[in-house]
Amino acid sequence: MITLHIEHPVTDYAVWKRAFDRFAGARAEAGVLRHTVRRPVDDPAYVVVDLGFAEPGQAERFLRFLTTTVWARPDDSPALAGRPRTRVLTVEEDMRQTDAVRS
Repeated sequence: MITLHIEHPVTDYAVWKRAFDRFAGARAEAGVLRHTVRRPVDDPAYVVVDLGFAEPGQAERFLRFLTTTVWARPDDSPALAGRPRTRVLTVEEDMRQTDAVRS
């Protein structure tokens, strides 16, 4: 699985989440297989989003879409504060603690 990892501050999580939800169709069309939204326990005005893809090219194309279309228009990215930090990642290891105990 390839992950497009995104993190950035927000001014209002509820406003940001509504905007995020509006792009569900675009995510599906781009090949997003799953997504995770997290917030630090000590900073509710910050979001960390992981979007899962089958191929690196899909993640890179979607990142271009976000950069040129979504984040470039304040109406499409309300509550976005600052420039998002992004990386395209590949999984090297994924082990749950219960798996480690059985070994």
